[in-house]
Amino acid sequence: MMRFIILTQYYLPETGAPQNRLSSLAENIQQLGYPVSIITAMPNYPKMKIFDGYKNKLYLNEKINNIPVRRVWLFTKYSSSKFIRLLNYLSFCFTSILVCLTHVKKNDIFICESPPLFLGITAVFISKIKRAKLVFNVSDLWPESVEKVGLLTNRKALKILYKLEKWIYDCSHLLTGQTQGIVAELSKHKSPEKVFWLKNGVDYSFIQNLEIQKKWRTENNFSDDDFLIVYGGVIGFAQALHTILESADMIKSFVHIKFVLVGDGPEKERLVKMKNDLSLSNVFFLPNTPREKMLSIINASNVSIVPLKKIDHFLGAIPSKIFEALAFKKPILLGVDGEAKELFIDNGNCGVYFEPENAKELTEKILLLYNDPHLTKQLGENGEQYVKKNFDRKKIAFDFTEFCKQVFK
Repeated sequence: MMRFIILTQYYLPETGAPQNRLSSLAENIQQLGYPVSIITAMPNYPKMKIFDGYKNKLYLNEKINNIPVRRVWLFTKYSSSKFIRLLNYLSFCFTSILVCLTHVKKNDIFICESPPLFLGITAVFISKIKRAKLVFNVSDLWPESVEKVGLLTNRKALKILYKLEKWIYDCSHLLTGQTQGIVAELSKHKSPEKVFWLKNGVDYSFIQNLEIQKKWRTENNFSDDDFLIVYGGVIGFAQALHTILESADMIKSFVHIKFVLVGDGPEKERLVKMKNDLSLSNVFFLPNTPREKMLSIINASNVSIVPLKKIDHFLGAIPSKIFEALAFKKPILLGVDGEAKELFIDNGNCGVYFEPENAKELTEKILLLYNDPHLTKQLGENGEQYVKKNFDRKKIAFDFTEFCKQVFK
């Protein structure tokens, strides 16, 4: 019988896209009858502070949603320094080795989540020693993404990282990618039968069993007449969230149109200052919140907004926040060109598109939805049907395990 071990720096009870996606994958694989366990770090994301209950521990065993989770210490410090972030990544690479040596067995299907790319060093080392089947799962192309966004410009460092990326790909038995764009890049390194589109999606069983907070609007002083546009996720450089504030400034005469930005990140302080400088009473910042509460906020919204910077690298991006918004029948304001636009606007008719970082066009599309409730409702219903048909995580897990059977038979 196949046995799966997932090595990831990020996991529950942290909130975020990889945490939700990997926990759902693990739970769905286990429901199919295959043993699954997680090797991860002490929870600390996004504030880079170890959570209460996990502090001052070098190693910890626990179970989350009936999945065995083995945790190890890593270095954490909240800082924008690239060196500090590198120490964070490398510390987990080293401390996770001991746990992997103990728990990874011959012929285990050993899934490594990237980014961070450096974790692939540990994964390759362990897979060779233990003769495990390495599946390297790429949810964001490194170092391509950090280069294109401008977070890393040192040519020597980039050259080393590209060589590291190629080495990890070459040493992996199977490559999986979160988007078709990533899969296309991975296919340059492996033959098609060794590359799989492990797409993101919606965990309908989780949503159906969740008790959604119905009174979120009233408890947070929003009226039924308010048209709530919600962003939930990292407040970072790649998301181009200044576009939302610029639009909010253009549209502030419409007193019932309000923007709710939920999350934390390196750009939050600058954006809060921008809000104050522009005197934007229609913009509300909320801290990072547990997934269950975030779903209550989505459920209370009218529209979900999904922006990214206008760079070619994001033509292959599919932000994870799209899926749960559509599962709640909330149309998306999509500021992402390329694959995401093709899937969810052109094919699924799940929302409206605006040019990335174009605040004027965003404003026009907001007013289109605000002034046409029937269109807003129809787009939301389209979205719910589209993701249920094409992005159900239970079906994704089944297809992945069947693919593994063929590759590793």
